[in-house]
Amino acid sequence: QVQLVESGGGLVQPGGSLRLSCSASGFTFSSYSMNWYRQAPGKEREFVASISNFGGLTNYADSVKGRFTISRDNAKKTVYLQMNSLKPDDTAVYYCNTYYSLINRWGKGTLVTVSS
Repeated sequence: QVQLVESGGGLVQPGGSLRLSCSASGFTFSSYSMNWYRQAPGKEREFVASISNFGGLTNYADSVKGRFTISRDNAKKTVYLQMNSLKPDDTAVYYCNTYYSLINRWGKGTLVTVSS
């Protein structure tokens, strides 16, 4: 079955960096766009970034543009989110997502906390 497993979250100081990873299985990874979403405490889940199946097209939320970079390695079936210049407002659970077989698929998320 489809599985998405996020990793790489943790506690980081403002201005710091983290790289999140999402390992995928159960579907033909290179055929599907991949997305990152996040959900901060008390807020709705929001879009962060997306990447096309071969990585040629990327899209970002305005709030992360210029600071975050999404990438993928189809050989490793993994999508990444490089996060730089982190702010306290970036604190959230980050989720990997793809739309497969007419259903949104989600990982369990990884917590990113930006605090001094």
